[in-house]
Amino acid sequence: MQLPYELALGWRYTRAGRATRRNGFISFISGVSMLGIALGVAALIIVLSVMNGFQKEVRDRMLSVVSHVEIFAPQGAALPDPALTLAEARKNPEVVGAAPFVSSQALIARGEDMKGALVRGIDPAREGEVTDLAAKNADAVQTLTPGSFHVVLGVELARALGVRVGDAVTLIAPGGQVTPAGVVPRLKQMTVSGIFESGHYEYDSALVLLHHADAERIFRLEGPTGIRLKLRDLHQAPEVTQELARSLSGDLLIRDWTQQNRTWFAAVQLEKRMMFIILTLIVAVAAFNLVSTLVMTVTDKRADIAILRTLGASPRSIMAVFVVQGALVGVIGTACGLALGLLVAFNIDVIVPAIEHALHASFLPKDIYLISQMPSDPQTSDIAPIAIISLVLAFAATLYPSWRASRVNPAEALRYE
Repeated sequence: MQLPYELALGWRYTRAGRATRRNGFISFISGVSMLGIALGVAALIIVLSVMNGFQKEVRDRMLSVVSHVEIFAPQGAALPDPALTLAEARKNPEVVGAAPFVSSQALIARGEDMKGALVRGIDPAREGEVTDLAAKNADAVQTLTPGSFHVVLGVELARALGVRVGDAVTLIAPGGQVTPAGVVPRLKQMTVSGIFESGHYEYDSALVLLHHADAERIFRLEGPTGIRLKLRDLHQAPEVTQELARSLSGDLLIRDWTQQNRTWFAAVQLEKRMMFIILTLIVAVAAFNLVSTLVMTVTDKRADIAILRTLGASPRSIMAVFVVQGALVGVIGTACGLALGLLVAFNIDVIVPAIEHALHASFLPKDIYLISQMPSDPQTSDIAPIAIISLVLAFAATLYPSWRASRVNPAEALRYE
């Protein structure tokens, strides 16, 4: 099947000139434009994939510690009827697990070392229903029995205090006892029965787990302060929260996982949008380099255009030839950028450690960032718009030079030939 001559000529002009001195510079500019588009597309894919991976990794590690939905009483008080709240919450078809908890802040000390801690009283028999942390550390969690006053510490908190399993620590609860000598803080000596690692530095360095009955005694509560829920689909958490707000009895507060870290997720989304806009400008600059390339090509091919016009080619056909030339540069550049970007995005877990080893550096220190490895999660919802925008920009850049080519006067062009 014979190709239309517009397509054949456009392809010929795209690849011609590399071996000739006359058209070498035009070909060089065309190659630079193609390379710029490819690098811009690849940079967009890599950056957005890393940001998606970072968001997904932090979310997954966070949800291994926190629950999808939390139901709690106002001002940290105990729930008025925990059994009723549990029963009503389980009636929702999206709820697949529920467990009571006690949450408070305290100080934990060993010797002269003292750290602020988030104390969470849990039911070891039910905690595995709502978090992956309890399931992965089942042996340590099962050591938490009523009256034993055992605690399970995050690995970074244990390292900061210099404790190991079997050591004793002191828990200092807020709201001390009033004595004739003044307010004396409530102290309780506890034994470290386990150490967990969630992979999330914020929780590994501050979270303390103990049995909810022990937590109720320490903080002088009559029952758990809340109920934690696990859902069938974590993305349905906002909708389930609204349904529970309508169906639960009593004056209760309900919070889902997106509300607990709203500021962080909003910042990531804003940063992702800004990076998309900034890197799209790089693609736009490379695409509009095609304007200068095609303008020089049109000037160089004036005689060819005039001959084609005298042979019967219409202005529309002349315009199509140069649109094809510019579009091919955009298509090839976009395709190369997609290939390069996806190659790096899918192998970033190998590429980044190799670079860190070669440079003897760490790009994500564990004590600064929430995660210590560079993640990547290429998503079609990002890649498809990148490719479409790149092709549209390349096509738009061809319109003016192609229109100028279609307006060439054959007589004027051949006068000095």
